[in-house]
Amino acid sequence: MKHYLFMLAILLAATGICQAQETQYQLSSHILDITNGKPAPNVKITLSKQDPKGNWAVLEEKFTDDNGRIKDFLKQDGKTKTGIYKMTYHVNPYFAKKNQPTFYPFIEVVFELKDDQHYHVPITLSPYGYSTYRGS
Repeated sequence: MKHYLFMLAILLAATGICQAQETQYQLSSHILDITNGKPAPNVKITLSKQDPKGNWAVLEEKFTDDNGRIKDFLKQDGKTKTGIYKMTYHVNPYFAKKNQPTFYPFIEVVFELKDDQHYHVPITLSPYGYSTYRGS
């Protein structure tokens, strides 16, 4: 009987029936260095939220992974996350490691979350320019 239960547990795990619910996040970002067409790894991004008086409060600081991504800002916990946010991309250390001068010591992107949908805020980056958009 123990062997049967063990095999059933393996089968259920393999089919995903026993999988724990995956944690969901509302916000992500990506940095693509267009000078070389590659992701920008190990760049610190600070996420801040603006209060009703216009002051900024830092919520999280994370570093991009090897693919230039951070996928886990604003853990969804049933509470609404609407409001005005700012992502600060600390790009000067990234370019300093490459011995590349840059015009931007950091880049701030301000945006508004109006609902509980997922938001993706990527940037394309070069030492003397950047662009951003709402991704998916």
